[in-house]
Amino acid sequence: MDDPRARRLFGDGLVAPGDLAASPFRVDRDRIVSSPFFARLGGVTQVISPGGAGLLVHNRLTHSLKVASVGRAIAERLLSRYADTLEKLGGCDPDVVEAAALAHDLGHPPFGHLGERVLDHVARQRLGLRDGFEGNAQSYRIVTSTEIRGQATIGLNLTAATRAAILKYPWTRRTHPAPHPRHMDPPPRGAAAPPDDPDGGSLKFGAYSTEVGDMAQARLPFDGRVAPWQQTPEASVMDTADDIAYAIHDLEDVHRVGVLQQGSVAAELMAWQRMSFADVPDEELLPRRPGTSIEALRRQLHRKDGWVADDEAFAAAVERVRAELVDGLLSVPFDGSLEAEAQVAAFSAAWTKRLVDAIEVTESPAVRSGHVLLAPAQWHEVQVLKFVQNRFVLARPDLALHQRGQARLLESLVDALVAWLSDRDEAERLPRRLRDLVELAELELPDSTPERLARARGRAVIDFVAALTDSQAVAFMDALSGRSRQLWTDAFVL
Repeated sequence: MDDPRARRLFGDGLVAPGDLAASPFRVDRDRIVSSPFFARLGGVTQVISPGGAGLLVHNRLTHSLKVASVGRAIAERLLSRYADTLEKLGGCDPDVVEAAALAHDLGHPPFGHLGERVLDHVARQRLGLRDGFEGNAQSYRIVTSTEIRGQATIGLNLTAATRAAILKYPWTRRTHPAPHPRHMDPPPRGAAAPPDDPDGGSLKFGAYSTEVGDMAQARLPFDGRVAPWQQTPEASVMDTADDIAYAIHDLEDVHRVGVLQQGSVAAELMAWQRMSFADVPDEELLPRRPGTSIEALRRQLHRKDGWVADDEAFAAAVERVRAELVDGLLSVPFDGSLEAEAQVAAFSAAWTKRLVDAIEVTESPAVRSGHVLLAPAQWHEVQVLKFVQNRFVLARPDLALHQRGQARLLESLVDALVAWLSDRDEAERLPRRLRDLVELAELELPDSTPERLARARGRAVIDFVAALTDSQAVAFMDALSGRSRQLWTDAFVL
């Protein structure tokens, strides 16, 4: 029987080297892990740059592996409790969840989320690309278009179920599906326009307009089962696993390198527990005053997620994080010993199991939720854990110093490559992959206006830069600026 979930984008009969599994979804997994785009994730920043930490920290590759492990565990547990409900919603295969988890970060550019913001700004403001850049959409572009196999640019030719499961945000920036989810009240998580650009389309989206047909085909098996803007159950599992990995596993890194200090986290959480901020206006919640930042989070949750936000659950989550993170893991500085590693492993394992065991399935989720979701108590705990990272790691001035330099590097690299593409005398000496990407982008643009080539070049440069590792981006810019003395280098292949 023909399974619509197992249909591939470019035909089911196309076999790639390494297709050894019997299950079509296991084939998807194998194709993803065999891709050079997957291998490059080992050199891409998760939170702390893998090249400068001095210790083994998570990168996008190890993060993806952990998301896959957590996602598979969630799917297997849910199938034992909610099999009938999941079948009604379109199915939940652990192999599909694992494959989607392994693929979900393929499009992340150098320097993690910072690189994503920089490339989006450059793409829209300088290169005139209405779709800009989005890491999730770039991942989808890679598995459908820019990953080359055989004689054609057909991506990894994954099944519909796996491609649909990659789509955390199953809409384009502006137009699909219609009506666009950013116009909903409230809009789904990620669908709202950026605060500084109300006409810029959704802040987060799963596919560029060039891949909208591919996305629609992937979602066909789920028509009538989930809303057009809603994640499939497998995408919802993957998204939840990603949240868990970010909230817990990334804490390991900042603890190992000594960035997350017990005193500052304790002062913030304990001040909030001891003081009342009920009468303090929003504008007086100054970040330098202990307790005010976590209070601002509580208020934000009520504004954005009133469907689940609860003050008692929030207070209990703050207390649990204070007891187990502040008074537990952070109470002894990490010294590299076996005992210290065991403490990190125990903390991570206990929290991961707690969250995985608290995941539920609902047929009628809130607009800002998926069909697969954490129970309210654990949902609040994840928000508090993510707050600790955002407030005490990502907001640090020393991190900002490095990120400002990385942002300027990426902007300069894009400018230098656009200038190289525009130099007629150098047309034959361009990097071959860049030339291929220009040809692909030209084929995707339906019109023949004078701006067509400029837009194709812009998209090709964005695709090219997004596919570099952190160290490759640095080495490329060193070479293009004349700072590198190496003529031949393994930092990149031209």
